[in-house]
Amino acid sequence: MRWKGMIVLTVGAGLLATGCASKNYVREEVGRETAAVHTRVDTLQGQVEATQTKVREHDEKIAEVSRTAQEALQRAQEAGKLAEGKLLYETVLSDDKVHFGFDKNNLSDEAKAALDGFATPITSQNENVYVEIQGHTDSVGTDTYNEELGLERAESVRRYLNMQHHIPLHRMAVISYGESAPVTDNKTRDNRSQNRRVVLVVLK
Repeated sequence: MRWKGMIVLTVGAGLLATGCASKNYVREEVGRETAAVHTRVDTLQGQVEATQTKVREHDEKIAEVSRTAQEALQRAQEAGKLAEGKLLYETVLSDDKVHFGFDKNNLSDEAKAALDGFATPITSQNENVYVEIQGHTDSVGTDTYNEELGLERAESVRRYLNMQHHIPLHRMAVISYGESAPVTDNKTRDNRSQNRRVVLVVLK
């Protein structure tokens, strides 16, 4: 009887020790999992914040371009040029891509290729759209000079679209913003090349 009691006590002690070890193991595992979850949450939060920053910067850039597009829509509505009063989209031909050249209004091969790509869906679908062509310049030169240069570049685009793609002249209008609506500052050469651009606003 005594031996049996000792055996029971020994087994009980072994089970107690095993239970303590299991609890410690569980606590360690839970601690590791909790730390891993916190790390993943922190990483995800950092990614979300970075994405929000990019979206904010993108929206700010779009807001400036869209301001001139909204003005184009208003002008077209006031002139009775639109069937539905919709702003469809806008295409930007910046100087860093199509290379107008300093003090030039002639179209480069890159500009012509970009205009071909712009005109193809309009002519193939035969949509009754209206296009405002906006000329923009950098800040080098006087206000008057830049307004004239912006208008000349916009006119070059309109002539090309009419002569090469047969888009009717009455479905296109030109306007010059000169240097008054930059997309960035004019402090560097690269920035100035972004501001030298032609914007095509497509309306319906």
